[in-house]
Amino acid sequence: MLTRSMGRYLQWPLDRLAAVLSAARVPPNVITWSALALNLWAAVLFAKGRFAAGGGIMLLAGLCDLLDGPVARRQNRVSLFGGFLESILDRYADLILFLGLLVYYSHVNRFAEAMLAGASMAGAVMVSYAKARAESLVPPDNVGFWERPERLILLILGALTNRVHIVLWILAIGPNVTVIHRILHTWNRTKHIAPKQHPAESQVDSPAPADSRLPSASSARPTDLAGAPHYLTRSARRGG
Repeated sequence: MLTRSMGRYLQWPLDRLAAVLSAARVPPNVITWSALALNLWAAVLFAKGRFAAGGGIMLLAGLCDLLDGPVARRQNRVSLFGGFLESILDRYADLILFLGLLVYYSHVNRFAEAMLAGASMAGAVMVSYAKARAESLVPPDNVGFWERPERLILLILGALTNRVHIVLWILAIGPNVTVIHRILHTWNRTKHIAPKQHPAESQVDSPAPADSRLPSASSARPTDLAGAPHYLTRSARRGG
């Protein structure tokens, strides 16, 4: 993919810059938060119609996105929470960038572009969500083209060349097509896999043999999940 190809060319300069930041003891989480702050700045510039300036700020934010991982590895600060935090902040960054464009096009009464910005926003979030949900069901498998780096590179190019309205057409269609692709791929991978039965459901569906030492159903506590109706156990397993 495009990101892997770019990574080969950028690996050496990124390693050198990561070494400098690591020696300066810059915490990787500070770099992660800096990327969000820069994207917020770019969104404000987009909302004002200053697309080229916003694209330049996005380049700096993208550099921070590329550096927080290498810096964390050099400082031995790699953690599960760090990866989780980065993913959450990346989603917020995606949203605020398109929100800035939505504000601008709404302000200048360009309804079509405002709708495209909204569709692009939805596609950006759903591509990531579809991937996360699919990987919770089947082994990871990169499906589709429109990962976050590809979307950001295209948006930066559109901003720097003042062709954002053209880029929005691509981003409103491409990522949402990738979502559909991932839905079909996951359906194909899971249609022959039987869902795992929850232990609580097994107890409900298969009643235990009678035992005079066990309390009767009428004396069971109402908070006992094993004695709850079938639909309540399924709801509890889904988290609500």
